Amino acid sequence: MKKRLLASALGLAVAMSISTGWAASKIDGKVTNDSKVEQAANIAIGENNKASMGSVDIKNSTVGKTGVVTNKSEVKQAANIAIGKGNEANMGSVSMKNAKVDGKLTNDSKVEQAANIAIGENNKANMGSVNMEGGSIGKTGVVTNKSDVKQAANIAIGKGNEANMGSINMKNAKVDGKLTNDSTVKQAANIAIGENNKANMGSVNMEGGSIGKTGVVTNKSTVEQAANIAIGKGNTANMGSINMQDAKVDGKVTNTSTVKQAANIAIGENNTASMGSVDIKGGTVGKTGVITNTSDVKQAANIAIGKGNEASMGSIQVQ
Repeated sequence: MKKRLLASALGLAVAMSISTGWAASKIDGKVTNDSKVEQAANIAIGENNKASMGSVDIKNSTVGKTGVVTNKSEVKQAANIAIGKGNEANMGSVSMKNAKVDGKLTNDSKVEQAANIAIGENNKANMGSVNMEGGSIGKTGVVTNKSDVKQAANIAIGKGNEANMGSINMKNAKVDGKLTNDSTVKQAANIAIGENNKANMGSVNMEGGSIGKTGVVTNKSTVEQAANIAIGKGNTANMGSINMQDAKVDGKVTNTSTVKQAANIAIGENNTASMGSVDIKGGTVGKTGVITNTSDVKQAANIAIGKGNEASMGSIQVQ
């Protein structure tokens, strides 16, 4: 069935469309969100709004060992936009806050001819992504993000904005189980413009938290005909990469990236553009920690212009 939808959040209102949300719940059974969206606009405008389409939101909840949560989303000709201050727009994504996962959580997203945009200050636009803030993935937990994106623009413009497409993003999370991001991106532009913005495509990003001895984090990314660009001051653009800041690694981290006909560019001051790379800043890699990067890059340009910029392609960077 084809559905034509317009979901918007204005002022202090919240709009949710073809999405599923839980708060303070325990999931031991099977929950599935299956969404098909065509010619759609998902928009959050104003301050502290949230617009969700074809998404799953879990807050302060537990997915038990027998629990299975699945989000399957197919989006065509779509715009996912967060404009203003502190807004969040989610399309074909799974968002978790202070959640504990001991069971299986899967996000399977297909996106074609899509624009994922965060404009203003401290906004987030998520498409085909898994976002985890706080909480934990237990030894028996399996979190998987499978994203297929074609003809897409992923853009963060302004100050402190974040645009995520086909990525897994974790903040202060503990991983003792298995976390996998499998992303295929074709004919894509991933852009962060302004100050302290982040644009992530086909990447795993971890800030704080830890990967335990039993933890396995894998990013498998295939990127074709892509531009990954950070312009301005203190911006970060990541494509087909694993990026960790102030994280502790005692388990296994693997990045396998195939990039064809690509441009990776950082312009301005203190910007970072990473493609097919593993970047670790701060944190530690313990005795049992294993980090592997396998990158196949063809017909590519890797460019840093200005002052204090960093462009990494097919590399492992440890600082």
